[in-house]
Amino acid sequence: MEDGIDAAVNDAIAPLAAALSKIIFYKVQLLGADLPLVVLWLVAGGVWFTLRFRFVNVRGFAQALRLVRGSGTSGEGAGEVSHFQALATAVSGTVGIGNIGGVAVAISIGGPGAAFWLVVAGFLGMSSKFVECTLGVSFRSEHADGTVSGGPMYYLERGFSELGWPRLGRGLGIFYALGIVIGCLGIGNMFQSNQAFAQFVEVTGGAGASFFTDKGWLFGVALALGVGVVIVGGIRSIARVTEKVVPFMAVLYLAGCAVILGFNAEAIPFAAAAIVGGAFAPEGVAGGALGVMILGFQRAVFSNEAGIGSATIAHSAVKTAHPVTEGFVSLLEPFIDTVVICSATSLVIVTTLYYEPAFFAAGLGGVEMTSAAFERNLAWSPTVVTVAAILFAFSTMLSWSYYGLKGWTYLVGEGRRRELAFNFVFCVFVALGCMVKLQAILDFSDAMVFVLCVPNILGMLVLAPVVQRELDSFSVRRTPSGD
Repeated sequence: MEDGIDAAVNDAIAPLAAALSKIIFYKVQLLGADLPLVVLWLVAGGVWFTLRFRFVNVRGFAQALRLVRGSGTSGEGAGEVSHFQALATAVSGTVGIGNIGGVAVAISIGGPGAAFWLVVAGFLGMSSKFVECTLGVSFRSEHADGTVSGGPMYYLERGFSELGWPRLGRGLGIFYALGIVIGCLGIGNMFQSNQAFAQFVEVTGGAGASFFTDKGWLFGVALALGVGVVIVGGIRSIARVTEKVVPFMAVLYLAGCAVILGFNAEAIPFAAAAIVGGAFAPEGVAGGALGVMILGFQRAVFSNEAGIGSATIAHSAVKTAHPVTEGFVSLLEPFIDTVVICSATSLVIVTTLYYEPAFFAAGLGGVEMTSAAFERNLAWSPTVVTVAAILFAFSTMLSWSYYGLKGWTYLVGEGRRRELAFNFVFCVFVALGCMVKLQAILDFSDAMVFVLCVPNILGMLVLAPVVQRELDSFSVRRTPSGD
């Protein structure tokens, strides 16, 4: 056994993470495959909302772009940030290490076909985002100082109360708030800092050779201080940072992917055939094609969080008089995160297989695999991946600190001291994440984030008529020009 605090922390967390994961990802036999019930619940929700709102993920796309550009609105209402800032904050929470490392994990386990289902899940997730973010703004709480609080805990409590089920709504709201507080310390915190540190070690000499190999705490403290400086100012401070960081990091990473794909142009037809063919191949991972599909959906939701409801908390802070406008804006989030960025990562990895068929056999995991795919073409490219990974991790932690904070204040009440106490604990876990091995963090993060979809999608299904009324009302108000 390894010596030191890193190994001790991992040994303490790993058994708990494994037990929790086993409970939440309970599997059932379906068509010869062992499928997690919670993932099937998310898939069913995405399909239903896409059909229920007549492919709003396609019909509402142009309106979403107009709103982000600042046109197509009908006046501002209560709120703290613009449509673009709300989108940037939410995107910063979803565009994280999962876009670099999570995609690699999915493809290494399920083969290239997992990339196809990542995109399908992103497309369906656009509809789920539309519903949950419209509800988030509809039922948000507006405070006397001009700040707002929103998210699934609020629309579960208030929406169910309006239907005559106040106790059920309050119970579900408390359950969700507890889940987001605990879950934010995993998927939006420890997992991000862990993978950022792993990539940092890799480019500074590699495990064993780097000065930082056994000094995860040092990297973690530095990262925690950077996060703390921003989050102490609340959503407005976070939005001011994310509206600048998100476009920069997305363009930087996509430009790097474009360069690699330019070098690998001859392998793109191979990659396309492998992705589509692998998606429906009867052999491969356990469960065949169905198993690959579920794996792709699981990784996609881990990345874009559609149906989880977390990003709703950021979208609820938008300045708007019409909740459905932010529903439209939120459509862009899974599109950017999964359809665009995850697809770019997938193509970089799968084109590498064309030149190195034994690429997966190298035993690389997470960010290291994506970095190696970049490095095959450009020796210095891991530096670009490292910068992107750290920015992705940093911006994700900013957004998830806000998600966890709003869950915390829902449970204990508003107050500056309570907010500062939560922010301090969050920063401690940023440092802690650099001391825990990848598998323990993956198990813990997956379990905590996925359990939130149970009450959230239930609430979305029950409150779907509210979304329909908002959509119909907004459509009536709009003039032919869209103003």
